[in-house]
Amino acid sequence: MKRELSDNILSLIGKTPDILMMGVAERVKERRLEKNWTQKMLATKAGISFSSYRRFEASGEISMRSLVMIAFALDMTDEFDTLFCGKTYQSVDDIINAEQSKQRKRGTKNG
Repeated sequence: MKRELSDNILSLIGKTPDILMMGVAERVKERRLEKNWTQKMLATKAGISFSSYRRFEASGEISMRSLVMIAFALDMTDEFDTLFCGKTYQSVDDIINAEQSKQRKRGTKNG
C-alpha cells in the first residue's frame, strides 16, 4: 500500500523510476546512433552481452556496472562524476549557513 501511494505521488510530478530509466536508455541510444554503432557494436565495446544491451534499450533495465561500462564505451564517464553532487537546501537559511561555513576560518594563537 505504501509503495502504491509513493508511485502515485511520483507520477503526479511526471517522474517515476521507469520514466527516468527509459530516459537514460533513450539518451544512450541517441549517443550510439550518433556514432553510427549498432547495438551489438556498443555491447561489444562495453564488454556486456548483446541481450543485456538490447533489453536496456527496450526497458531501461540494466545493472549499474553495465551502465558504467556503456558510459566508458561512449566516453561519457564525466556524467557519473556529477551524479548526486549538488547539495539540496531546505530553506534560504540553509544556503546562507552553507556560504558562511565556506568562508576561511583562522585558528586561534597558541600561547
